[in-house]
Amino acid sequence: MKDTETTGSQLRWLWLAVLVIVLDLGTKAMATAMLSYGNPVPVMPMFNLTLLHNTGAAFSFLAGAAGWQRWFFITLALVVSVVLVFWLKSLRRYETWSAIAIVLILGGALGNVYDRIVHGYVVDFLHFYWNNYHFPAFNIADTAITIGACMMILDIFRKPREPDGNPE
Repeated sequence: MKDTETTGSQLRWLWLAVLVIVLDLGTKAMATAMLSYGNPVPVMPMFNLTLLHNTGAAFSFLAGAAGWQRWFFITLALVVSVVLVFWLKSLRRYETWSAIAIVLILGGALGNVYDRIVHGYVVDFLHFYWNNYHFPAFNIADTAITIGACMMILDIFRKPREPDGNPE
């Protein structure tokens, strides 16, 4: 087996998932300590810091459910996280783009899982708007998940290359 085909080497990127979790939980703690719930603090045109609690998923999906969604989203995120770690472990040494995408999603998912387990909701505080349209508030974990997902989508359109530079 060639050195460039060795799997498991992409686990070295797990530090990035840990960084996402630390940044996410740190900024959520700061937002919780410094902001009043639901009270927007203008930062610049079209951007406020607004502390909100999301018991649902993206865009408050299922936020109005009876409470079962908390455990559903915790279980789902933990299962997806295990799958992502196994996927990361199976990547070849030269599949760095995919590895970074996976660990960004992993770090974001675990940051939000922590909130759901400890608080019963996800802390959101980044709030963009345009005139009377308000984009749903989000956090650093959501940002990492979105960037990772976009990287995966872009990867679909990239030509796969073997380490020697030739298309597969």
